[in-house]
Order: sequence, then C-alpha cells, then structure tokens
Amino acid sequence: MKNENKGWKNLFDSLKLNHKFTLVICFLVALPISVLAGVLFYNMEQNVITENRNYMEYTMERNWDHIRKNIDSVNMTTQFFLNDEALLQTLQKSARSEKMTTDELLSFYHSDISALERLVSNNTLLYGVHVYAINDHVQEMMPILYSHSRMQKMAWAGETDLEGWHYQYEDVLFGNRGTTQIAALVTKIEDYENGLIGVMETAVTMENMFPPLYEKVEDEWSCFISDKGELYFGEKEADASVEFARLNMEWNLKQDGMYARYLKQDGGHLIVSGLYIRELQGRLLSVKDISDQVRYVYRMRNIFVAVMLVILVGLAFLINYIVKRLLRQFYEILKSIRLIQKGDLQVRIDACGNDEMGELGTQINKMLDHIEQLMKENIDREILAKNSQIRALQNQINAHFIYNVLESIKMMAEIDEEYVISDAITSLGNLLRYSIRWVSGNVRVEEEIAYIKNYLILINLRFDYEIYLSLNLPEEVMKQEIPKMSLQPIVENAIYHGIEELAEDTNIYIKGIIRDEACVIEISDAGKGMEEEELKRLRKRIAGEMEPDGGDGNGIGLKNVQDRIRMSFGAGYGITVDSKSGCYTKVTVRVPAYRGEERKNHENGADRRR
Repeated sequence: MKNENKGWKNLFDSLKLNHKFTLVICFLVALPISVLAGVLFYNMEQNVITENRNYMEYTMERNWDHIRKNIDSVNMTTQFFLNDEALLQTLQKSARSEKMTTDELLSFYHSDISALERLVSNNTLLYGVHVYAINDHVQEMMPILYSHSRMQKMAWAGETDLEGWHYQYEDVLFGNRGTTQIAALVTKIEDYENGLIGVMETAVTMENMFPPLYEKVEDEWSCFISDKGELYFGEKEADASVEFARLNMEWNLKQDGMYARYLKQDGGHLIVSGLYIRELQGRLLSVKDISDQVRYVYRMRNIFVAVMLVILVGLAFLINYIVKRLLRQFYEILKSIRLIQKGDLQVRIDACGNDEMGELGTQINKMLDHIEQLMKENIDREILAKNSQIRALQNQINAHFIYNVLESIKMMAEIDEEYVISDAITSLGNLLRYSIRWVSGNVRVEEEIAYIKNYLILINLRFDYEIYLSLNLPEEVMKQEIPKMSLQPIVENAIYHGIEELAEDTNIYIKGIIRDEACVIEISDAGKGMEEEELKRLRKRIAGEMEPDGGDGNGIGLKNVQDRIRMSFGAGYGITVDSKSGCYTKVTVRVPAYRGEERKNHENGADRRR
C-alpha cells in the first residue's frame, strides 16, 4: 500500500504546475458532488429495499391469517370427530372384532355418518376427513369411514410416527392418482380399554393451505420447509428449489416469529420473508427478486456519473486555460532553468520581485551554488577511490612476498624429506593466494571446491580423526558462478558446530544439480544436528528477523553468505537450512544457472571484470 501511494505521489509530482492546479480544483469541485450523489443514490436503493420489505411483511401477515384459519378449522373438525360417541363405539367394536347388525349399521350411517359428511361438505376450507379402523373388521361408509387396508395406500402410512402434519401427497384411497396435492393432520384415536382403535386424517388442499406457493406473481417464489428439512414447492419449483435449499442451510429455521430480510446473492438482490408456524412444524418462506428495481437505481447512478465526467472534462480545460494565464511569470523563470539543464551552470536568475516568483528565483540561485560545491566534493571522492585502488595493488605486491617465503620453507621441508609439512605449506599457500586474490565479480564452483579441499587438508592436521570430502558435482555445476567464499563458511560451520564434538571419522557431502533454471548445491554433514527450536532461531537470524546474540554459533557466517548471494543475484536466491538432532545438518545454496552460450557470454564478461 505504501508503494502504491508513493507511486501516485510521484505521478502527481511529475505533472506541470498548471495541471496540478487544474486537478486540485476539479477534485474540490467533484468531491462534494460525489458525496451528495452517493448519499442520494444510496437512499434511493434503501427506499426500494424498504418498500419491498414492507410489502413482503404485509403479504406474510395476510398469508398467516389465512393459514391460521385453516389450522383452526382442521383442529375444530378433528375435535368434533373425536367427541362423536357413535363413531368411537363403531371403532371400538372393530378393534374387538365385533360385528354390527344390519339395523345398527343403517342407523349409524343415516344418523351419524350423514351428519359428519354434511359437516365436512359445509366447510369449504376442508378437502375431506377420513377415519381408518385398525383392522378390516369394519363396514366402510364413504366418504368418512374406511378399513385399515385402505389406509395403507396413503403416502404417510409407512412412517414410524403417524401423528402430525403430512404435506404434498395425493389421495389414492381408491387406487387412482389425482392431480390435487393435499396436506393433512393425522391423529390417532385411542380409548382406555382398547388402546389404539383408529386413525383420523383431516385434509386440506396444498393450494388452499399455502396460497403463496401457487400464486403466479412475477419475480416471487414461495415454499414451505418442515422441521425435518423437507422442501415443498408449488408450480415454481424449477425456478426456486436451489435458492430455497441454500436459504434452508444458511438460516435457523427453528426461529419463532415473522421476519423479512434483504439478501445479495450471486449478483441478485432478494427480499426473503419467513414465518415459523409452530402448529405445522415448519416455516413458510417467500422470496421476491428486486434485482430489476435495484439495477434501475444503479443505471440512473451510472448516467449521472457519465454526465458529471463530461462536465468535469470541460471544466478542466477551462480551469487549465485560466491557470496558465496566471502563471506566465513562472514560465519565464522556467526558461532560465532549461538553459541550466543544458549544462550552463553559470546562469543566474535576476530577482523578479518580492513575490513568490522572486523567491523561487533566489532559491534556484542558491541551488546552483550548492551544485558547484557538490561537484567539487565528487571530484575529491573519486581521487580518494583511486588512492584506495592503489593501496589494494600495494597489498597484492606484499602478498607476493609472503608466497615467496612459503615457497622457500616448502623447499627446505622437501630437502629434509618432511613431505607432510611440505604438503601443508602448499595447501596454506593456495589458501592464502585464493583469499588475498582481488576479484570484483564471482568465482566458479570448481575454484571454491579447490579452496575447500586445501582448507580440509589443513583442518585434518589439527584433529586425531579424519574429515573426508565426498563430491557429487557434474561438470555443468562446476562451471557455474557463485560469490567468492560462499561455500567455505558453510563447510567451516559444519566442522565446528556439527562434527567437532563427535570427534570421529566422518564425511562432508557436497552435491549439485541444475533444476528449474537454478543451480542447487547441497552441503550435508552427519554431525550432531540441531533441535527444532535451535533450527528456528538460526533460520530467523539468516533471514534477518532476529539479531545475533554474539555467542558461538550465532549464524553470522551463514547470514553473510545469504546477504552476498542476494546482493549478487536477487531476493529469489540464497540458502536454506534443514537439520535433525543427532542425525544431520544440510545447507542448500540456490543461485542462477547459466547454460550453453549464455554461460560462455557470462564467463567472458566475468573474465574481463577480473
């Protein structure tokens, strides 16, 4: 974010002064208009949402009044049937498998069944009331009384718990499947002596029970969701099933009361209203799509923005013309500055007065004086740098004296047949020659490996055990370039922090491979390793996230290697450390790989730098 803000600032700073004034004035004009327009169109959008939410709340209240009437009618009819003594006696006799005489059946049909049938027919809210015996030892009297086998045809008959509401099934009492979807309250009929003696089904049509499911209103859908998570739709199931399923997962359907909510989903704008009906053990949900209304507000907003942009562009040209007329004196001073840019540092701007423009000229004159002073200081620094290079050459000359002395000592050792001393002096000489040799660029891996070999020869003179160097480096890896002294500090760390405490013969393994346009070199030892916490601290020190504590093994050497690699090749390269306590430590070095002609060109450039 800081870099982005800095980029905008730099862009603004690079503009001409008249353009800056124009932008600032346009911004000051556009800002209050944008705020007012934003508030206006936001309120318009909220008004659309509020109006539709109020409409959905009113519609849900109206639906609730209708559904409550149906529930009351069903409950009253159910209670009336349960209090009918003649009907209960008939079911009791059926439960005891007692047969009724013809006279009893005729009397029961004409006096009781007919009255119950009239009661159902006169109630326009009901679809029908069916009473089922618990067996087939009953004389069926349609449309009220039926045998147990007839009940088994109903969709709800196989459920474990028959009692309660059942929704959206067809009346198949006589085997014919109808087109009418019904909902019914199923009630068990019981008495003290016989227990369960029958089952009563008080039914209404789904369209009568839930009118919003069947209303053909554009951009509106409804469904009923039971506490079991079952969804029931009307004629718009194909359009709304997925939407309702998602709402069923997102909201708590056991919540009591009525509500209406605004929802943005998948680019659409919806008003969702819900009503939990405790008696029906479920929730009625309705959805109204107000996307067209909201998009109309957005379209009006976009038109307003387009018109304002056209006005602002015209205003910007007018303001720019006025500002340029006001800054004529400033541009006269600018001409003198351009002469200075061409190299004429002797130019001085005459005083233009006591106003801001005159002050600007005075400050430019001071700047020119300061530039002349800085140029003199730069010349002095270049002279100092040349002197430093001369001293570096002198140090190289002194190094030749050391090499000559070592050669003389080596010859004396060979004359006395002290070949171990002679070999040690040879390795030491190679070590010094590599260390003191001035190199402005990088070195090849093979040069660094040769230095490590000489280093191990000298290190093995100190110990009673032997440290061997195992190499698996292809020729392509050996020709790659790395910063000088970038592998040796890793080997030194492996000896002093991983191997020395074990005091036994061991190996240091160096393996290289070209992978994904990078040269990867792994340096491993079979030393004491590190605990997880110690490894985390080392990684933080290498990454610069933790300051070294100044103690032994504080990771300074590895951090220096990391910094030098990144300075040479960039942040995408460097070292990583892996270790396991009591087993091993592995340091992986990753540098860019050069292939074929690319390496040849790079090596030629490196040779010229040397």
